[in-house]
Amino acid sequence: MPIAKRKTIVRDISWLAFNGRVLQEAADPSVPLKERIKFLGIFSNNLDEFFRVRVAALKRMLGAGKKLRMHLEQQPQKILNDIQTIVLEQQAEFDGIWKNIFNELKRQQIFLVTEKQLNNEQKKYIRDYFEEEVSPATIPLMIENLHDLPYMREKAIFLAVVMSGKNSALKKKYALIEVPTRMMSRFVLLPSKPGQHHIILLEDVIRFSLPQIFSFMGYDKYEGYVIKVTRDAEFDIDTDLDVTYTQKIEKGLKSRKKGKPVRFLYDRDIDAGLLEYLIHRFHLTQKDAIIPGGRIHNFRHFMDFPSSVFTEKSQRRKPIPHPALKNVQRVTDVILKKDIMLHFPYQSFSSVINLLREAAMDPHVFEIKITAYRLAPVSKIINALINAKRNGKNVTVMLELRARFDEEANLEWKERLEEEGVKVLLGVPNMKVHAKVCIIKRRQGDKIIQYGFVSTGNFNGKTARFYGDHCLLTADKAVMADINRIFSYLQQPKTGLHYLKACKTLLVSPESMRKQIVLLINQEIKNAKHKKPAAITIKMNSLADEQLINKLYEAAIAGVEIKMVVRGICCMLTENKKFKKEVKAVSIVDEYLEHARVFIFYNGGKEKVYISSADWMVRNLDHRIEAAVQIKDAKIISELKDIINIQLRDNVKARILDNKLSNNYVRTKGKKVRSQIETYNYLLGKTVV
Repeated sequence: MPIAKRKTIVRDISWLAFNGRVLQEAADPSVPLKERIKFLGIFSNNLDEFFRVRVAALKRMLGAGKKLRMHLEQQPQKILNDIQTIVLEQQAEFDGIWKNIFNELKRQQIFLVTEKQLNNEQKKYIRDYFEEEVSPATIPLMIENLHDLPYMREKAIFLAVVMSGKNSALKKKYALIEVPTRMMSRFVLLPSKPGQHHIILLEDVIRFSLPQIFSFMGYDKYEGYVIKVTRDAEFDIDTDLDVTYTQKIEKGLKSRKKGKPVRFLYDRDIDAGLLEYLIHRFHLTQKDAIIPGGRIHNFRHFMDFPSSVFTEKSQRRKPIPHPALKNVQRVTDVILKKDIMLHFPYQSFSSVINLLREAAMDPHVFEIKITAYRLAPVSKIINALINAKRNGKNVTVMLELRARFDEEANLEWKERLEEEGVKVLLGVPNMKVHAKVCIIKRRQGDKIIQYGFVSTGNFNGKTARFYGDHCLLTADKAVMADINRIFSYLQQPKTGLHYLKACKTLLVSPESMRKQIVLLINQEIKNAKHKKPAAITIKMNSLADEQLINKLYEAAIAGVEIKMVVRGICCMLTENKKFKKEVKAVSIVDEYLEHARVFIFYNGGKEKVYISSADWMVRNLDHRIEAAVQIKDAKIISELKDIINIQLRDNVKARILDNKLSNNYVRTKGKKVRSQIETYNYLLGKTVV
């Protein structure tokens, strides 16, 4: 039966509400100023990717005349219209927040100056800096002379230049200059008085130097306005059997550069003639996202705002060792005796690195297999695997080349690994490998011992410092048997589907995970209908799968107690008079990125608790290789539940996920609970004890 006239919240609108929560952090005066600037950068970067992927997909659907499968009650054009309205509202909010931050910077004697605010000493510095550093990387393009506009590199900003003469009959001329942020910092520190910090943006260095750049043109007035074009980031992998999979990825990356513009950002003070000219040359219409903004665009760079100018010290807490691994000589010895759960970023990622390093040098280890989705730019994981290969181990890495926006980096890792003799698996046609699993095989006498790990997040030492994830280190025979089955499938995906079907312990997408989750929810519904205690607690990044949302509706109507911590997209309507018990649904946006997936089912008192790499989305459950592992150790279950309950009590950084997407903060009486700090203190207490 229908739950309401509207069954779900549109995924893209829910995502914009999540990005609104990021913007709330930038607006929060209790957040350190440096972090507030960083949240503006995160908001901007998120929005870039949203337009490159989601808005581009909607435009393609619209162009093909297709309905949006995920939300049949709304057509792509209606969603695009709503997106445009919300984005413009958020842009206005963003501008107001930046103005407040800009003023606060000045109060702290940090001055972000323009090319018109320089003193003589700074002007000389800029002239020298431009000539020595910036000029070699600056390529002015006289666009009126070009039949086709050049490719405007993704995530780049450009100065659109107008040249004119005050007392001249010369016609206005237009030019484009890419701001070379790939080669140098966007922030240039200027000579300043003691106690002060003056910073100029790289585009303003170029603005200052426009008369020098175009001196031979005969004009006496030069104006530069920042513009940015966001393109469709999708690419199709063709089915040409004569082309290798790697070549297809490389071809797809090249085609991405030719993607259609889906958003045009410009300085609202731009010369009207120049704006009209650019819109015409980019073949944009009023239906496209043409968004006016302030003088500054591409705020994603502000994630790297110079930290040296701030006097306040970082409040970030150092990772703590897991109590069972503290001062141990070998991580391996501990895992062979009992399961260990690591909680990042509160606990150190070095335990995972140490486990692989031990395996690399252990003469009894003969094989390591691991999946890799997003790797750190300088990867200790890769170094350990290469070391293992050099020490004579058989090493297999499942490297997902289609990890969005990491494709080029993963192609480079592929070459590096293959040069060392590592066996690299490149994935499954039409299906990304997103599972986070590793297995290590070791000879012990006449036996083969297997151990490894299953994680909710990427094996990435960089992101493990600020992504909230869980990682189970285990030697459980049933878990290892299923990881072996996953790798057997990955080695022969065309004929090996039976390996996934044979998994008995892990919930694996696309074979068993959806079915098992439905069965687990059904069991709670059955218990509730028989007046028995029934409860479901879930934590994830995104909840968008309509089938599972409908099962949760059914459970709530039956009287199952439902609690949810969903960081990003939440398409479920959490408020309904038919629910016998109020659904508690919150989102936490704070210093760390909440990235873990945890599923807890009461199961008549015999709780079933899982951690997983999969969100509850169609893509994760039906179109990816994913894994969820059941936690069996009672102490780990208790610890995991304690952490989730701390998050459910958060009344500082938690927002209520309601039907109106209001993003209201949870505010309760009594002690303030900021869950990320409370979780750190909780785990620290266990370490001290």
